Amino acid sequence: MKTITIILTDGPYISEYGEIGCKIASQALRMSHVNIFLYLDAVHMAHRGHKPSLFAEVGRLLSDLAERGAEVRACARCSAARGYLAGEDGICPDFYQGIKITSLYDLAGMIEESDRVIALSG
Repeated sequence: MKTITIILTDGPYISEYGEIGCKIASQALRMSHVNIFLYLDAVHMAHRGHKPSLFAEVGRLLSDLAERGAEVRACARCSAARGYLAGEDGICPDFYQGIKITSLYDLAGMIEESDRVIALSG
């Protein structure tokens, strides 16, 4: 099975890259394994409790993708710098279910195993 990795870097309301990435991932899941890595301000997308009026609630979309089989990860260093801390299992109580905090080294592994990599960044 082919693998696609999507890297998001923008915060949830700076652009629509989060929603675009989720749409790409949703279609790709039909034929590929999908990795999504949240880097820099994109880790805010995983935070529960957003109530956007003009944008999609990307955290919920990411959680839905994880439930369908996508591997959704957030950078540990970026998350900690923004106040999101995880336990030993990578679970952050502030994040939607299915999104784990992990090492940036895991991103390198995702890229290495991927057939395609898409970076959506402003």
